[in-house]
Formats: sequence, C-alpha cells, structure tokens
Amino acid sequence: QVQLMESGGGLVQAGGSLRLSCAASGRIFSINVMGWYRQAPGKERELVAAVTGGGSINYADSVKGRFTISRDNAKNTVYLQMNSLKPEDTAVYYCNALVRSSSMWNYPNNYWGQGTQVTVSS
Repeated sequence: QVQLMESGGGLVQAGGSLRLSCAASGRIFSINVMGWYRQAPGKERELVAAVTGGGSINYADSVKGRFTISRDNAKNTVYLQMNSLKPEDTAVYYCNALVRSSSMWNYPNNYWGQGTQVTVSS
C-alpha cells in the first residue's frame, strides 16, 4: 500500500557531505512520523533522526551538529543532510515512516525502505 523510495547513498571521504532522500507513495492519508535509521555490520539498527507529526525532531547524540533532517509535506519526502562525515557513519541507512492510510480508521502502519549504503572512507 505504501512504498518508500530511498536515494542519495554512496561513497564519500571523511569530512565530506551527502544528502539522502526518501519519498513515500501509495495509499497515504497522513504520515505521523518519518525518520532515518542505520545499521552497520554486526550492530543493531539505531535511530539517526526522526520528525514527528507534531514537528518535533530527535537526533542521535553521535550525529548532533552534523546531520540535519527535513521534510517536504507536499512531496511526502524526508531528507537527511549529512555533513562532516566520519568512517563511523558507514552503514546501511533505512527510511522509516508511520503512515495512516484510511480517513476512517486510525490504524497507522510502519513502513521501511530497502536501505541505501553509505560508505565513508578515512
């Protein structure tokens, strides 16, 4: 019913920048929360940044001051601007969205993108 299309991953040297994009499409009544998670080999998936339905923003401590999350409601798109990248940022980055599809039923579903690889070389 809902698809999340991610783009913007790639290879970058330490200190460089990268911008990730995620566009939601399909049966969408409203999007309550959008965010980015990442998972490095051998580690659990962790929250990087998220935007709630009320407009509040949360960042992981490890990315504060370097990453910026933003959204374009007209395009159902969320962005993650990543600056001053470090090798520790290397991971697969996943877009996540909590989506309400029905105007009558308030039962939002959680959706995940397929992930985009971000590799930061030293």
